[in-house]
Amino acid sequence: MNEPIKAAPAGTFLERHEFLLRRLHSLSGLVPVGAYMVVHLLTNASVLDGPAAFQRRVYAIHSLGAVLPLVEWTFIFLPLIYHAVFGILITRGALPNSSTYKYASNVRYTLQRATGMIAFVFIFWHVFHMHGWLHADWWERAIAHYPYGGIFRPYNAASTAAEAMQQSIVVPILYAIGVLSCVFHLANGIWTFGITWGLWVTPAAQRWATRLCLVFGLLLAAVSMGALGGFVGVDVKEAREVENAMYDAKVAAKEIAPNEHKLAPSQADEADKPTETAAVPLSLSPSP
Repeated sequence: MNEPIKAAPAGTFLERHEFLLRRLHSLSGLVPVGAYMVVHLLTNASVLDGPAAFQRRVYAIHSLGAVLPLVEWTFIFLPLIYHAVFGILITRGALPNSSTYKYASNVRYTLQRATGMIAFVFIFWHVFHMHGWLHADWWERAIAHYPYGGIFRPYNAASTAAEAMQQSIVVPILYAIGVLSCVFHLANGIWTFGITWGLWVTPAAQRWATRLCLVFGLLLAAVSMGALGGFVGVDVKEAREVENAMYDAKVAAKEIAPNEHKLAPSQADEADKPTETAAVPLSLSPSP
């Protein structure tokens, strides 16, 4: 017997399409956002092999040239913005009760939303800290550089990322909190992704998924902290010399075109910055 046709559901757009939007939110957290984060952290960890190793990977990324912004916005920024905004809407409607019901799954539910909010704030600051949000020259000179933003330069990748990390002992601490929050959010998000999409529904399958997500999270946390420690330990002067030699060699071989904007400011440029009393150096991912 045919079921009667139901009337179109009333309510807001979010209410009418909640099923689809929640699944897109779950999917975007894994692909492409989560996948990009794994690649990003692995790339950063290459600094443990030396500044030259990290610089080679950054050159490979920037070999995309004019296509790079399109790739970034299509596969990173737009999915990330959607995941973050819809995640905030979900969090606003959540009612944490982990203090009353101390089950492991209930605690993870609360931590998933807490780390999501920490990750949102951290990524917002991280992009400003390294890239200044906008690449317009007037913005970087007049705004971004003053509160210690826009420090990263692709053709001096390890040295400028190290300068960013070595500004203050507070900076790597904040990065550790932010990155580990992102790692937990992804690892636990993979588990909830499997529940949402019906990949593991039996208790046995969920136990195996829990173990796999735990191992994945611990390994990614180790990679991320290794990368952070690598940048903290970089000798900026030595790294800059290696990077400049690589840049000169690539320009001479015509593998890249000269691009001063992707280089760290020279000492002469920094000395030209006026202050009220005397000139001071201008503070200078993938970046960390």
